[in-house]
Amino acid sequence: MSTTEIPRGESGPRYVRLQVELVLEVTDSGQLAEAALDTIGGDEFMPDDERSHAEAAVRQDESEALAYLVDPFDLVTTVPGIELVQASWSCAHTEYDPDSDEWDLYEDEDAAAAEEPDGV
Repeated sequence: MSTTEIPRGESGPRYVRLQVELVLEVTDSGQLAEAALDTIGGDEFMPDDERSHAEAAVRQDESEALAYLVDPFDLVTTVPGIELVQASWSCAHTEYDPDSDEWDLYEDEDAAAAEEPDGV
């Protein structure tokens, strides 16, 4: 299905997939870990064994700390007329070169435009 073909229900489009990719630079891993530990410590519903595991992971890996601080729900709670149906996210260390073609955020759009026949 092309990006111009919109799946429609009885009353029009019902679901929209929002894909976001971010590359973040950790400038202070201590601050990041401290904020994540505060979040974990304040979670009254987290079981103690899970809390211990989460705290250890946060102390060892900035990407784990970030995963405890970023919640997709927070990105859309103030958007009127929508309800978050499903969300998933992950964080991992990555090599980053801003001059590399690998990090062309418009790559999918460029590829789609190249596939369109002339005159469309």
